[in-house]
Amino acid sequence: MKVILQETVQKLGKAGEVVEAKRGYFRNFLEPRHLAVLATKGTMKKRDEDMEALRKKAQKAHDEAVKLAESITNLPILKMTAKAGDGGKLYGKITSKEVAELIEKSVGAPINKRDLKISGDINVIGSYSVLVKLTSEVQAKCELEVEPEGGRPVAQESSEAKA
Repeated sequence: MKVILQETVQKLGKAGEVVEAKRGYFRNFLEPRHLAVLATKGTMKKRDEDMEALRKKAQKAHDEAVKLAESITNLPILKMTAKAGDGGKLYGKITSKEVAELIEKSVGAPINKRDLKISGDINVIGSYSVLVKLTSEVQAKCELEVEPEGGRPVAQESSEAKA
């Protein structure tokens, strides 16, 4: 019996696919849970229309992600200040949430902190590479520079403290 899956079913298929299922499995499991419908001419036509609408929506989301990736990639080096002690070690860490907020402010579009991949922990003054994963296919890379508060180089702070 051919059925159209409404949702992804493990070991059977993804949403929107036409699959072969046993009659009892369809009637006792898939249909009562609204996981699948019987594949008739009418439902096949509706599925084709729905799939086309999904393709258009996915293409639009992909195009927006590409534009956002270009704007993130074209950003100048992002600068962030933090309190630091001798040797350039920060008091605390700069979190991915803070980096996401900085990128959001620079680009003007929402960025999720879970989509950021930062090269190492940000607990020392220096430069860091940030990878932003916008979709499964679209990624953007930008640079982050962490400076001590007051804008003075760390080496000068330690030499002034000794004098």
